[in-house]
Amino acid sequence: MIVNDPIADMLTRIRNAQIAKHDAVVVPASNTKKAIAKILLDEGYVKNVEFINDGPQGSIKITLKYVDGKNQPVIGGLRRISKPGLRIYAQSSELPQVLGGLGIAIISTSKGVMTSRQARKENVGGEVLAYIW
Repeated sequence: MIVNDPIADMLTRIRNAQIAKHDAVVVPASNTKKAIAKILLDEGYVKNVEFINDGPQGSIKITLKYVDGKNQPVIGGLRRISKPGLRIYAQSSELPQVLGGLGIAIISTSKGVMTSRQARKENVGGEVLAYIW
């Protein structure tokens, strides 16, 4: 299957898996998706990220995290910001804050994919990929 926007596809698969209360979701791998999955793990939005080498591309198995007892997903929302038809860029001084700092913005910079918080510390701007809250 050909996907025009692989990052939006990854976010949609995560969103749909959470709505269906699945334990994990498997997405095709790429370096950008691996970096986004690692950020989600580091920020505590998912339980585990496992990289599977099954063929030339590989896959990423993301184990979803739910609030104990309530079966509510930890990720309240995911939104793709910069799309193939309209790229959104921000300088280091203009990096967005999601929900007043309660969420994260994922930024693709010249130093790699990172959160807006890390990009502010390193004083770099870049393409705003997604908001997670």
